[in-house]
Amino acid sequence: MEDSDNNPRYVSRLTKETMALVLAGGRGSRLYELTDWRAKPAVYFGGKYRIIDFPLSNCINSGIRRVGILTQYKSHSLIRHIVAGWSMFKRELGEFIEVLPASQQTSDDWYQGTADALFQNLSIIRACKPKYLLVLSGDHIYKMDYGHMLVDHVQKNAVMTVSCLEVPVEEAAGAFGVMKVDENMRVLAFEEKPEHPSEIPGKPGMCLASMGNYIFDTEFLCDQLLLDSRRPESTHDFGNDIIPALINDHHVNAFPFRDEQTGERAYWRDVGTLDSFWQANMEIIETTPQLNLYDAEWPLWTYQEQLPPAKFVFDSDDARGMAVNSVVSGGCIIAGAELKRSLLFSAVHIDKRTYLEECVVLPQVHIGQGCKIRRAIIDRGCNIPDGMQIGFDPDQDRANGFRVTGKGVVLVTRGMLGQPEGYA
Repeated sequence: MEDSDNNPRYVSRLTKETMALVLAGGRGSRLYELTDWRAKPAVYFGGKYRIIDFPLSNCINSGIRRVGILTQYKSHSLIRHIVAGWSMFKRELGEFIEVLPASQQTSDDWYQGTADALFQNLSIIRACKPKYLLVLSGDHIYKMDYGHMLVDHVQKNAVMTVSCLEVPVEEAAGAFGVMKVDENMRVLAFEEKPEHPSEIPGKPGMCLASMGNYIFDTEFLCDQLLLDSRRPESTHDFGNDIIPALINDHHVNAFPFRDEQTGERAYWRDVGTLDSFWQANMEIIETTPQLNLYDAEWPLWTYQEQLPPAKFVFDSDDARGMAVNSVVSGGCIIAGAELKRSLLFSAVHIDKRTYLEECVVLPQVHIGQGCKIRRAIIDRGCNIPDGMQIGFDPDQDRANGFRVTGKGVVLVTRGMLGQPEGYA
C-alpha cells in the first residue's frame, strides 16, 4: 500500500510538505527566578541540553526541516543558543530554522496569544507554501516522531489534529485541557482544566489531555486566524478560542501519543514548576530512565562547548573525588568532593570535603570547600562559598534568601547570593 503509515516514502512526502512553528515565547513564571533572565524554552535540562532542543530534535528526526521559532520573552540566550547550535541547514535545499521574534508586523502589539503569534507571521508562512503546519509547544520534554501524527491527520481527513496524552481522570482534573472524543477519536468538545474530565470511549477512568501540539491544513488555518483576528472578544489562543470555534463544523482529530514499542502512554514531561523540573532531571540519573538520552536512532541535538573530559581527583579518607548514581558533564572537576544522585552540567568545579545529594547543578558553578547541599537546583554561574549548607534547614535557607518549594527543593541563583546576574 502506498498510503500507509509503514511506507517510509509516503511519510517522508508528508514531512517534506510540512513546516513546524515552535511557540517559544513563554516566560515560565512558575519556575520563578530560574526564568528571570531566560525564556522557559531556554532553561537547561538533562546535563547538556536546553528544553527547546527536544521539540527541535523531534522535528529533525521526523524529517521536518523547515522550522520557525516564535520568540518573545527575554529571548537573547534562546536566540544565541539557536544560532550557535542549530545552523546546520542548507537553505538552497529548502531547509531552515529561523527565529521569528515578536516584531509588531500586523499591529502595535506584541504576541497576544498562541494564535496571534501565528497570525502576525502569516506572510512568512504563506511565502514558504507548506501544505501542513505543525504547531509545537517549545517547553516540554519528550521524544516523538511527528510523521505518525501527520499520517493520522491526512488519513482521517481532518482539518486539525491535536496531540494528546492518555491520563487518568484524577490526574487531569483541574490540570490539563481535555478533549472529549467519540470512538473514532473525533473531538466533540474541548474542556479547559475541568474538574470532571470526559472519559475516553471504551477506556473508563482515562481521558485525553492536550499536549499543546497541533497539525493544520495550512490554508484552512490561515483562514481561521484571519477570522479570529476580527473577533473582539477573542483571547487569540488555540485552546481558548481556535479549537472551540472549529469543533462543531469541522473535523478535529485527537491523536494519542503512545510508545511505539509498548503501545502505552509515551514519556512526556511539563517541567513548568521547580519541583517538576527537579524531578525530571532526577529521573535522568536512574539506572534505566524512561527518557533514553543514549538512543543512537533518535539523537538529541544541541550546542555544546568543546570542553575537556570530567575529572575526579584526590583519594584520601577526608577528600575523595567520587560520584555515585550521578551524571557528570564535560569540563567538570570534582576535587575531593562526593556526589550522590546528582546531575552536573558542564564546567562545574567542586572543592574538597563537599557533599552533594540529589542536586541539579547548572553550568559554570563553583562550589567551595566543606559545603553540604541536598535537594537543590543551583543556577548557572553561582559561586557557593566555603562551608555553606543548603537543603537541611528550610528556615535557614529562606533566611539566606533562597527559594524553598512545597516539596523541599531549594533554588539558588546568583542574585540570591548577591553576585552579578544577567548571563543566562
